[in-house]
Formats: sequence, structure tokens, C-alpha cells
Amino acid sequence: MNNILTLNNGVEMPALGFGVFQTPPDETAAAVGEALSTGYRLIDTAAAYGNERGVGDAIRESGLPRNDIFIETKVWISDYGYDETLHAFDKSTRKLGVDTIDLFILHQALPSEFEKTVGAYKALEKLLADGKVRAIGVSNFMAAHLADLMEQTEVVPAVNQIEVHPYFTQSAVQKVDAEHGIVTQAWSPIGGITSYRGEGGTSTFTDPAILAIAEKYSKSAAQVMLRWHLQEGRSAIPKSVKPERIRENFDVFDFELTDDELRQLDALDRGVRGGPEPEAITLESFGREIPES
Repeated sequence: MNNILTLNNGVEMPALGFGVFQTPPDETAAAVGEALSTGYRLIDTAAAYGNERGVGDAIRESGLPRNDIFIETKVWISDYGYDETLHAFDKSTRKLGVDTIDLFILHQALPSEFEKTVGAYKALEKLLADGKVRAIGVSNFMAAHLADLMEQTEVVPAVNQIEVHPYFTQSAVQKVDAEHGIVTQAWSPIGGITSYRGEGGTSTFTDPAILAIAEKYSKSAAQVMLRWHLQEGRSAIPKSVKPERIRENFDVFDFELTDDELRQLDALDRGVRGGPEPEAITLESFGREIPES
């Protein structure tokens, strides 16, 4: 299966990437270096993660041409607003050590001050027009947030990064994304968040239905879930600091799930969100200063 998705502006992006959410800054360069040597070419980070510098270090140390690596990072809500977001781009590129960002996205909607969200996105449109970013998008935007944003801006987001795993599929948001040619990108794609927020102590990693499919193909539960994302047209960005897990998560291109197995995985949806409620995001509760360096 091809590991390439074409975004709605014609830019090509690897479908399977490597995420560094909650990866300690001092472990980031080693983890990203391992991912790049394994074959990952999409690296997802964010200003709020505090590890953009480690991502940049690993990319330089890899010896790979810059054009071979797709860098994705996110603006935090504290830097929303037109001028503030233009400055956020400067901060991120300085930490990453690059001139351009392949995909620059808004990390959350800010429903209580949506005009700041719109201002931030208009800054992304300016960066896109100026050739400083190759594609722009959003993260954790629900259907209403997308509708409000697109009503007040010109460029349809290329990507909407949201929580998606077999226990929480957000099918309504995925449907809206698809209607507008927006790629759904899954964070927590293998349901790691269910390990500590699952119902009754259950997790996607120990789900009998997933394990049965995994046994059939001599694969892990994680590999089955990642294959499910790719076959349904999503991008997925698993994370790990363990070299064996990093390699395992990339080894998903040598088997194919049946339509029935895809439906079985879809049917596991419990409708229970693991991450923060998007409507509850406020500067008072979630604001934090993003350092200059």
C-alpha cells in the first residue's frame, strides 16, 4: 500500500507519520532519529510539546535531504491572533532550524474567543501565500468549528488532526472532513489514551476483537489499528520512545485487512473521548506561554 496522501492543495504527505506528543525534550532527538532511520518521513510536533528543537536536531543529524522530510507543527492557543501567529511561525522555525514548514496547523479551536482563532488562521493563509508553509490545517476542530472557520476564511484546511482510534472514531467529524477534502489525521491512533482512561480497565491493546485479527496476520494490536487507519484513508501519527515499538509501528505495509475486519474495528466505537473536550478549551484553563527559544 502506498504511504502517500495527496492533500487538497496538491501537496503530497506521508500517510503514516511519527508523533512526539509527551516525548521529553531530552529524548526527542533520539526517538526521531530512530524513526527516520526506520523509514518514517512525516514528523509531527507542536509548540506546546516543548520539543521542536529536538525534532530539528534529529532531522539535521539524519543526513537526509530536507525535502525528503515532511515537518508538521502546531500553534498553541496562547499565540492566536494574526500578528501573534505570524510570530509563532518565527518561533517554531527558529527551534526547528528550518525556513519552511510543510504543514502548519492550529492546535485547538478557541470557542470562547473564536475571533482569535480566525485571526490565527488568516495568518496561516498569509504564510501559505508567501510560500513559508506548504499546507495549513487545524487540530481538534469539531464540525461546527470547521463551519465557522470556513465561513470567515478563504483556504479550506488540508488536515484536521483529531483523536481517532477504534474506541472513539468521531465518524461525524470524519464525514465533514471528507466532504471538504480535508484529510483526517489521527492522534492517539492506536488508542494509547485508552490505557489510562478506558472503561472498566479495558484498552484497545487488549480488546479481544482486535487481538483476534492480530493473531490471524501474526501482527500486533497496534499494527492492526494502524493498518485500519491507512486503509480507511486517514493519516496516523503513532508515538513511542522505544526503538522496537517505533519499528513495529512502521511495519504495516505487508498485509491487508478485509472489508469485514474494517467493519469489525469500526463497530468497536464507544463514543467516549479520551482527550479534552474541544468546547471546553479556554485561555484561562489551557493558556501557557510558548518560549521564544
